[in-house]
Amino acid sequence: MADKSYDAIVIGGGHHGTIIAPYLAKAGMKVGVFERLDHLGGGAVTEDGPAPGFRMNFCANWTRFYGHHAYKEFNLRAEGLEYTFPETNEAIVFDDETAYVSYAAFPVVDPVTGETAFSEKNTKRTYESIAQFSRADAETYLELTEVYQEKWRPAFRRHRYSLPTPYGIPDALEELLADPKSGLDPSMQFMTCKQIAHYFFESDELRILALRGFLTSGGIFPDDVPGLAMIIANIHLVLGWEPAAVAKGATQAITNALVSAGRKLGVEYFINTDVDKIIVENGKAKGIRLTDGTQVEAKKLIVGDIGTPQLFLRLLDKELVNREMKRKLEANLYDRGHVFWGTLAVHELPKYKAASVNPDINATPRTYWAPKDLAYMENKYMHELFLLGMGSKFFCLTAPDTIWDPSRAPEGKHTVLFEEYSCPAPFYSRREWRQMGEEFLNSLLQQWEEYAPNMTKENVIGYRVITPVDLQDTHLDMKDGSWCEGTMAASQSGRFRGQPGGFRTFIKNLYMCSSAMTGGGGIGRGSSLNCYKAIAEDFGLPKPE
Repeated sequence: MADKSYDAIVIGGGHHGTIIAPYLAKAGMKVGVFERLDHLGGGAVTEDGPAPGFRMNFCANWTRFYGHHAYKEFNLRAEGLEYTFPETNEAIVFDDETAYVSYAAFPVVDPVTGETAFSEKNTKRTYESIAQFSRADAETYLELTEVYQEKWRPAFRRHRYSLPTPYGIPDALEELLADPKSGLDPSMQFMTCKQIAHYFFESDELRILALRGFLTSGGIFPDDVPGLAMIIANIHLVLGWEPAAVAKGATQAITNALVSAGRKLGVEYFINTDVDKIIVENGKAKGIRLTDGTQVEAKKLIVGDIGTPQLFLRLLDKELVNREMKRKLEANLYDRGHVFWGTLAVHELPKYKAASVNPDINATPRTYWAPKDLAYMENKYMHELFLLGMGSKFFCLTAPDTIWDPSRAPEGKHTVLFEEYSCPAPFYSRREWRQMGEEFLNSLLQQWEEYAPNMTKENVIGYRVITPVDLQDTHLDMKDGSWCEGTMAASQSGRFRGQPGGFRTFIKNLYMCSSAMTGGGGIGRGSSLNCYKAIAEDFGLPKPE
């Protein structure tokens, strides 16, 4: 006999667990969320560090959760989730002291609702920034901005927040392939990142940014095939169409708001509570057993905010995992999405040499610095990462968020986040990763100083470098340190991501809502909302607003 009982059990209080729980509760279910760690939120968390008085994001940093359905449905702004919207969006500084800065073509005009509107002024500024490198690319920017507004933008949103269609039935993005005015054609489904960068852009500058953007959005390299969704997501970043957004109180504010909304709807959350087994009777998920022996009944359903290896290899009896599922698990790779990630506490933020031409470079929420070496990015970068653990030349992404959210540092001080790619955790021992973390920091500052002379060791108050092995240890589903919970190339994206059956597993009343499913890694992507839609269809629940 069960010790506790809920209508719906959510295994894992990560980002997607904290999204789906209030949806289930709002639909009238009694919901219990069981989290192994001592905190909720998964990758959407903020910690003390890297020095006393500072705060840093351990995983996710760039979020636009104001665009998620849950933001309005649960009035998350009233629950404490508030964004600021910098005027600048994305920048890249090159080693020849040139730079590109984008300005949101569709800035937020109502910070309460997240409503956006087209900005002629910002579009002109981005055009001029591109034109310094390539007039042809600047004209492409104008053409694609119109296509984005009319075609890509509505289709992309519909695709992200819709259940995937069966193979053979075009989804919202595949429908664009039949539209001669969409700027897309069927061959692009099979193009590599390198081919896409060369197809859309002529300048080395935007090609480099596009290739680094594929790493930013999906952890994939020049010779990987991104698929349609990742192509649009990438070009949207390169050209800076949507506004960057900085959460006040850092990424933790998203989790706090979702949990607050959930508690008001009656959701019960349990931390430091590890699930040992999913109880299945007569082909139906009936409950869970915790590591302390406690049994919890699920009267209606169980949702896993966990990855496929953990769900099917750790929590289910082996005889329940069928042959096709085993094959799928064997083919599900975690060989992409590995980074050196961390935060510096600094006396002053970077002052880039290139800011003498455009001062906005010093105040852009997504700022890359990189060598103007397209051949290295295309042909040598990944080779060096997988052979040596880090490249001889960095293509580093940074974020000076304390400009807009001073709560993360003592008065007059700052934090700046950094992200640079590496290799899978198993490539090196723990001792080697510790040593490499120190080597990385030294190389980071040495190279950064070439772009921003004030980024010296004397400017650094404290630091924390997070390696792939650190990520693997803290997040079981980020196997081998893969932040995206499995490669996000086309073969493991969209309807092909996760396990056969999509959000509905082959066990009745057992669902999956994690980043391992359609939607992929990152904050605010659609897997949990779409999982709820599948549950709503099966149980006759209200649809999301």
